[in-house]
Amino acid sequence: MKLQQLRYLVEVVEAGLNVSQAADNLFTSQPGVSKQIRLLEDELGVEIFVRNGKRVVSITPAGQEILTLARRVLLEARNLKTAGQEFSRQRAGQLTVATTHTQARYVLPPVIVQFAQRYPEVKLVLHQGNPLHVAQEVVAGRADLAIATEGLDLFPDLRILPCYQWNRILVAKPDHPLLALEHLTLEALAQYPMITYDHAFTGRARINQAFERQGLSPNVVLTALDADVIKTYVRVGMGVGVIAAMAYDQNLDRDLRARDMAHLFEPSLTRIALRAGTYLRGFVYDFIQLFAPALDRTRVENALAAPAPNPEDESS
Repeated sequence: MKLQQLRYLVEVVEAGLNVSQAADNLFTSQPGVSKQIRLLEDELGVEIFVRNGKRVVSITPAGQEILTLARRVLLEARNLKTAGQEFSRQRAGQLTVATTHTQARYVLPPVIVQFAQRYPEVKLVLHQGNPLHVAQEVVAGRADLAIATEGLDLFPDLRILPCYQWNRILVAKPDHPLLALEHLTLEALAQYPMITYDHAFTGRARINQAFERQGLSPNVVLTALDADVIKTYVRVGMGVGVIAAMAYDQNLDRDLRARDMAHLFEPSLTRIALRAGTYLRGFVYDFIQLFAPALDRTRVENALAAPAPNPEDESS
């Protein structure tokens, strides 16, 4: 049995049972992937996949158990390599952070500057995507940590730590009637075209819930993946924008006006997610604490060692 065979197995599952896609992701050939998985099945004496001709169509019950163990073995293999790097080159290496546009554009820059000054020999890589994508990056071992607001709870292999709360603001052209109201309400907001985040991003669920509780339907005319695009369409007159408060910059957005909306929406919580059982380099702990000062090494280590939470015990 080879680690390579386990990597091929996991990648085929990650690629949605598409062997060709898995081979492309692994920079190898489809026949090579199929052959190694067949050899693994022969050695274990069970079929991992159900096949229809040459096509993989599902994973067997035995395959599910083997997949779980394979992921555990690959994680420990990565941990061994990481531990060696930690003791041989403590202040050099690579840190890969998976995060959303809002965090990468508006929150992380000062943290990254501080980190780069402290660890000039560490290569920092940012993977951007929606919350589900960045969580999957950590689960698959392609990123060391994820920073997002939604989606992280869907992955039992992740351990999640709270970082900071934030809320939303209204952005509009200076002459918009909503800016002149003494008391901004959801009823008033619902009367105007609104531009905000896509459903998968940056606290959109909180916006929907607030309107639903009051029996209102927002007039959402456009959704986007990041605040910069939302502000662009506010500027051309498509509507008013509802964005994360940290996405408004008084210097860069001088042609727009902002108004606090914390009284209208429940706050959202940005969190860090780590793969349970992962061995982290010392500089990863430092990065986490730069981003969220309350998350010291002891707290992070305790979270990594904790069992997966029971969804029935968590509040909605």
